[in-house]
Amino acid sequence: MSPEHTGGAWPPPSVHVMSKPTGAICNLGCSYCYFLDKEALYPGDRFRMPDEVAEAYVSQMIEATRGPEVTITWQGGEPTLMGVDFFRRVVEMEEHHRRDGQTVRNALQTNGTLLTDEWCELLAAHDFLVGLSLDGPRRLHDAHRVNKRGGGTFDDVMAGLRLLQRHGVDVNILTTVNRVNGAHPLETYRFLRDDAGAEWIQFIPIVERLDEHGRPAELSGTKVSERSVGAEQFGEFLVTVFDEWVRHDVGEVFVQTFEAAVATWSGLPAGLCVFEETCGRGLALEHNGDLYSCDHFVDPDHRLGNIVDTQIVELVAKPAQRDFGTAKRDELPQYCRECDVRFACHGECPKNRFITTPDGEGGLNYLCAGYKRFFGHIDEPMRRIVDLLRSRRQPTEIMAIAEREGLTFADVVRRAGRNDPCPCGSGRKTKRCHGAGAPAAPGPAGAEPVPVTLGRPRPRVRAAAGEPPGPAPTTG
Repeated sequence: MSPEHTGGAWPPPSVHVMSKPTGAICNLGCSYCYFLDKEALYPGDRFRMPDEVAEAYVSQMIEATRGPEVTITWQGGEPTLMGVDFFRRVVEMEEHHRRDGQTVRNALQTNGTLLTDEWCELLAAHDFLVGLSLDGPRRLHDAHRVNKRGGGTFDDVMAGLRLLQRHGVDVNILTTVNRVNGAHPLETYRFLRDDAGAEWIQFIPIVERLDEHGRPAELSGTKVSERSVGAEQFGEFLVTVFDEWVRHDVGEVFVQTFEAAVATWSGLPAGLCVFEETCGRGLALEHNGDLYSCDHFVDPDHRLGNIVDTQIVELVAKPAQRDFGTAKRDELPQYCRECDVRFACHGECPKNRFITTPDGEGGLNYLCAGYKRFFGHIDEPMRRIVDLLRSRRQPTEIMAIAEREGLTFADVVRRAGRNDPCPCGSGRKTKRCHGAGAPAAPGPAGAEPVPVTLGRPRPRVRAAAGEPPGPAPTTG
């Protein structure tokens, strides 16, 4: 395959490696967490990253980074289970290996429940960027983010957040959008903004695939669990939050999806892997040094090798990883190739491409309807934001414009003729889509509405005993 076909030379000039020092082990049992099932890959393992693996990861990332700033990422499972002393040693490794003029930055994703003053003192002293998982106010968060006994975790997470804020640690909020909180976009967003004090928010859609028996089947299932956000539900969630943000919060609150849209409307790369044309630059590192193609493709077929034996740059350079990355573009169905918002979406993440197009071609993204709705809705305000930036004016001016001129989606629908194409971009007539009397948007296949009640913890995998994981629990 030629460099032209891959969109440039391979290997890429930089990669992002998400390390998992405790593998899939976590102190919580969030019912939608697909990664807990990865414990089955290493039966009988202690799931603790040895110092030799940590040093190989740190030194190789520093060596491979051409620019002055190196990012070392820690995720899980729950990385704080490694203890504070492990990360003290990591910081020492980074200081030992960094070159003159280089700055090494650490990013730590955590559920926040194990944080203490000692933890926060370390994180603040070494400028860690902490991503905290929080799904909204108590009744929405505790629907799925539960401990191993099924108890809610909201109070513990909020206590961790307040500790981080008190110590001046830089915090991003990661919010998964599922069937429950997906029905409450404004309540979720306003809580994160006003109560949690979030200034940077990531919204991650939960799409949990199931096999014909209702068991988790991460890359092969054709149905989704009742925990999964509906495709059109996710689009409405993003639209509703965007309308609030564009009127009140531009320049104050940064929402990752919206920031990526500003970039793509400006003709720049999205900076978010799911919206890039190709992938292959974001890899996952297991606790024992095994490197995988992607965090969502941690399985034997996508294991590239072990970094203790082979350098990260050599593993990334493998033709298999190049082909994995270009397949995202090359395997798009024709329906996507002809889509007017392809430039913003590029078919989203390949892990979600398991439904068929209107003409029966496979490989359409499950979330397609939602993204078409969202990207169609934001087109005009995005054009205005880009015009402001190009005119060297402040993008915050869009808020007054949106407040003065902006119509709600309901207003736009009311103005559309019943037989005109629906403003949401679905291609259906307004009367059959979002018009008066139209049927409610469908949710996940076969799923009933999920009550806002405490969820059940995800069951522990049993692969060590030679058994497959049990069926996925349900909420309610």
